[in-house]
Amino acid sequence: MDKEKSIMISNVDMKYLKRCVELAETALEKGNAPFGSVLVAANGELLAEEHNRIGTGDHTQHPEFALARWAAENMTPEERSQATVYTSGEHCPMCAAAHGWVGLGRIVYACSCKQLAGWLDTMGVEPSRVKSLPIQDIIRDTTTDGPVPELEEQVRELHRLFHTKGR
Repeated sequence: MDKEKSIMISNVDMKYLKRCVELAETALEKGNAPFGSVLVAANGELLAEEHNRIGTGDHTQHPEFALARWAAENMTPEERSQATVYTSGEHCPMCAAAHGWVGLGRIVYACSCKQLAGWLDTMGVEPSRVKSLPIQDIIRDTTTDGPVPELEEQVRELHRLFHTKGR
């Protein structure tokens, strides 16, 4: 297995990532897979936040996708390119593509798709129909930072709770 890249996360980054984990907890409380994301302007202003809503049966209701739509409707191309998306989990291919098509900037994630796949495998969860791919395999020119070891156990536990409820 490749070793995940080592990164430096600022206090500001950590503040927004912790909010993403809170949103993931909200998603879990509402019966959704535990993912949460926030969109932050270049000046540090929190513009929008969202949590996963796949419990409706629509598996496209990911927070990163919702934020890409919000950005397309409410921000100029320049503002989007300078914004940062923080998220509890690395974007899936659908969300990464939406991020790229809308032209959003940096992505910071608490856990990687590789970590999540490993956790789910250990829990005996069947892989999803959609392959898990790193963001860089979908978008050519986006800066990404993650995973963040300080949040790993908390995020892993949210996924454990989601996938073991009702068993």
